[in-house]
Amino acid sequence: MAKKAKKLHTSKGIELKIVNPNAAGIDIADTEMQVCVPAGRDGENNRRFGSFTRDLNEISDWLKACGIDTVAMEATGIYWIPLFFKLQQDGFDVQLCNAREVKNISEKKTDEADAEWLMLLHSYGLLKPSFQPENAARQVRNLARHRSNLLRSAGKEVQHMQKAMEQMNIKLTNVISDIVGVSGQRIITSILAGERNPEALSQLADERCKRSKEEIALSLEGTWDADHMFELKQSYELYLFFQEKVTECDREIEALLKGFTASVDTDMAKLVRCDKRISKKNAVAFDVESYGYSLWGVNTMAISGMSAGSVLQLIGELGTDFVKKFDSPAKFCKWCNLVPNNKISGGKLISSRVPKRKNPVGQIFRQCANAVSKSKNPMGFYFRRIKSRGGHMQAIVATAHKIAEIFFIMVRDKVAYDEGRVGLDEETLLRRKIERTQRALDALNAKLYATAS
Repeated sequence: MAKKAKKLHTSKGIELKIVNPNAAGIDIADTEMQVCVPAGRDGENNRRFGSFTRDLNEISDWLKACGIDTVAMEATGIYWIPLFFKLQQDGFDVQLCNAREVKNISEKKTDEADAEWLMLLHSYGLLKPSFQPENAARQVRNLARHRSNLLRSAGKEVQHMQKAMEQMNIKLTNVISDIVGVSGQRIITSILAGERNPEALSQLADERCKRSKEEIALSLEGTWDADHMFELKQSYELYLFFQEKVTECDREIEALLKGFTASVDTDMAKLVRCDKRISKKNAVAFDVESYGYSLWGVNTMAISGMSAGSVLQLIGELGTDFVKKFDSPAKFCKWCNLVPNNKISGGKLISSRVPKRKNPVGQIFRQCANAVSKSKNPMGFYFRRIKSRGGHMQAIVATAHKIAEIFFIMVRDKVAYDEGRVGLDEETLLRRKIERTQRALDALNAKLYATAS
């Protein structure tokens, strides 16, 4: 592992010590790689290579010949991935850095200058490595993100179906909340099969629908235009196609998770299930709860707001040993972008906004926070208490921060979720409010008595 920066106190003042003498810097692009090694290692210490597999092998061989053991490279799109894993496979300590950290340090913007500055900063230990999960988790992450993309594509087709029906003045969305639910799919399938009688179509709705059959029949009186019917047909077929691909993706993810968890020794007999109600729509087609417990040793799905989909995404984004890469829950929450960036000048706080950058893990915790906004549990009470003071967005960030902190502590310390440690319950809060109001009333009565006397 590459070393961090060290300061030396000399007679001339404080100086930085070279902690990575055998460091190299690589500037990444889609068509070429600029590689810089310390001077004296080769006749030309700042060389340009291509980006084909043969070129990556040449880079690795050249770095070995120059005596390099640690490499720093910029995270540029997805172009860094093949070289990153190639160098890791060949035994180099590879450090992926945020390009934002060095863009304001280098001189005139050239590939050679960028590579040289990366090498120089890395040799002094001045670059912070970006978090990277293990390769098995990365595979799960890639497919979990692909699954989310498939669901978004399916959602777009649902919107196209709604648009086609609205243009025919078929108001099915006004009487059925989900047109791709059981009732909606029955009716749409029958329409595409040629049925046009509103009364006959309304009888296909499930008995649990809140609207009456008469209302549903009224919503199904439309113009039945041929062009819009064609749009409806193709959009529905595409929706079913994407749902089929989601199912295939779930099977592939489960196969990866079986191999991933096989290397982790966890006593599954101690798993205490949280018995959460799992929505059938877009639900993961396998038992994510048990896989999460197998990897982390605790049932993180028990946390309020945490769903099977959230646990699956966190498995891919974080892997198993992420707690070793963060010194504390506070640093983990800061990495998740759930902590205000306090700016202080002249001893005064001038800004405390959360930075505008998207962290996938932070986004997952924000979704969990939004899910508890109406829950009748301590996490839901906490959300609404913050919302009453600072608004909905502040409540989302604060609750997401609390969920992330609890999640980190659970995995690090292997402790079960304790709802009582989330915060004060609703009854205690109401009692305090009554006491506070009573003191204010007593003060007003005393003031009134003093005025009257």
